[in-house]
Amino acid sequence: MGNIPRKIKDDVSLVICGSAGKGIQTVETILTQLLKRSGFHVFGTKEYMSRVRGGSNSTEIRVSSTSRPSLLDRINILVPLDKAALKHVQKRISENTLILADKEHFGPVDEKEAQGLIDFPFSQAASDIGGAIYANSIVAGLLAQLFGIDQEEMSLFLDQFFSEKKPEVIENNQKAAAKGYEIAQRIVEAEGIAIDIERHPHIAEDIFINGAEAVGIGAIAGGCNFLSSYPMSPSTGVLVFLSEQAEKFGIISEQAEDEISAVNMMLGAWYAGARAMVTTSGGGFALMEEGISLAGVMESPAVIHLAQRPGPGTGLPTRTAQGDLELALYSGHGDFPRIILAPGRLEEAVYLTRDAFHLAAKFQIPVFILTDQYFVDSYYNIPSLDFQSKNRENDIIETEDDYRRYRITENGISPRGVPGFGKGLVVTDSDEHDEAGHITEDLDMRVAMVDKRKRKLVDMKKAAFPPELVGTDNYDTLLIGWGSTYPVIREAWSLLGREDVAFLHFSQVHPLHPDTSAYLRQAKKRIVIEGNSDAQFASLLRRHTKQEIHQTILKYNGAQFSVEEMTTRLKETIDIKE
Repeated sequence: MGNIPRKIKDDVSLVICGSAGKGIQTVETILTQLLKRSGFHVFGTKEYMSRVRGGSNSTEIRVSSTSRPSLLDRINILVPLDKAALKHVQKRISENTLILADKEHFGPVDEKEAQGLIDFPFSQAASDIGGAIYANSIVAGLLAQLFGIDQEEMSLFLDQFFSEKKPEVIENNQKAAAKGYEIAQRIVEAEGIAIDIERHPHIAEDIFINGAEAVGIGAIAGGCNFLSSYPMSPSTGVLVFLSEQAEKFGIISEQAEDEISAVNMMLGAWYAGARAMVTTSGGGFALMEEGISLAGVMESPAVIHLAQRPGPGTGLPTRTAQGDLELALYSGHGDFPRIILAPGRLEEAVYLTRDAFHLAAKFQIPVFILTDQYFVDSYYNIPSLDFQSKNRENDIIETEDDYRRYRITENGISPRGVPGFGKGLVVTDSDEHDEAGHITEDLDMRVAMVDKRKRKLVDMKKAAFPPELVGTDNYDTLLIGWGSTYPVIREAWSLLGREDVAFLHFSQVHPLHPDTSAYLRQAKKRIVIEGNSDAQFASLLRRHTKQEIHQTILKYNGAQFSVEEMTTRLKETIDIKE
């Protein structure tokens, strides 16, 4: 045990692990809120089994002196709530890991586990207070003490957190937290543990949200007033968040009987003049494809939040992937334009989701927001959001007697009316139609309508969000990523310390920004990084830029890249030698 470092500085990775139902989420919520209030940068993410009870789930809380919102393999402090937890994260345990475990319930442990194991007798303490349920507050109290959080601050927070409980329950949780502080003090004195992380008082005022909430906030900012969904992990968090905000922001939130109903409800809402969104995941979206094609021929705005998870079939329902890019790109039969956005940061999810409503209304097309399980379940503190620079456009006209819903225009965009607003008749159909919206089989009109819809692409490309270049523009090697991989690639890139290597992040993956080809053309070596087995974005880049992708770094086991893994694979791929 003499080799275990007792002092941890600047950046701490804390992992709490145990079976479902052990109360990991309670500990996580209490601790992260207190850490943020105390001025620490906090990042959290979780991985969990697709079962109600049993198995092993873990939460990683990264506490640092600067914002570092990316996953680590490294574990500085591990709190296993049962013996199975040690086995679950054993590949991440090193000789530098402090393990705070209740030895009484663990039985024999191997030499590697025993090396960093410190006795944390929370089970008996919880039983003495009133039952195993109070173990969560003991664990939270111990960890809060390790990070130097004032006990009075903990007490005030617990009063708020358990305010709807009976007075006896609140009192027992207060006793439990105090016991955690007491045990922690003994451990700190005996082991010499010290955590030294700079605090920033202004962080207490930061926003603390996860990816699902970021998408929901963006939807509200975009004027969303109708949401339809059939619950499916990992997209359900968006449905829950917007349902909770429905009354406050005038949103109709509808849990449909199935995904087919959900997508058609959304289209019906846009037809009636609402600003609507549907939220789903891969298997649910597969049922919505006919509705996407319907949106294409109707030229209806549509906003689709697609939270990716590993397929095919049910796949790994609670894990992460970037495997649905081509599903979104080619969904719906026939040719019609669409936009696909893929935020890499929570702030970006807010702004891009907001903008998705404006783009959908402006171009009268489906707009996709691609996230994934890792993204929607991760959270960190961010400064206040600014919506002042974006004004909502008036995208609905008052119709006249001679109104033609699909009037052929130079840019392909027809004035959009809605039933009951004006004198005109608003006709739409799932068949090909003439300018007035009436069904037609005139072959010349068919060509005219297809060409009209495709002409929107000219202005859509001009409006595309440019990729973000990280590093200097004097690069030889270009790392390319999209969506949720942004923070981990950026941190790994910074660890390389190479001025001849740059990172290009795409938050819009279709249509690509016109500058994309120039960025790729400059590089002598192009490396695409993504979370699927087929290098879907690499294929898209090749097709649209005619530039060769020299290598890919892919991951598709259901987990997100970690900083350490990304750094190692980058070094191997671009031939960096130690």
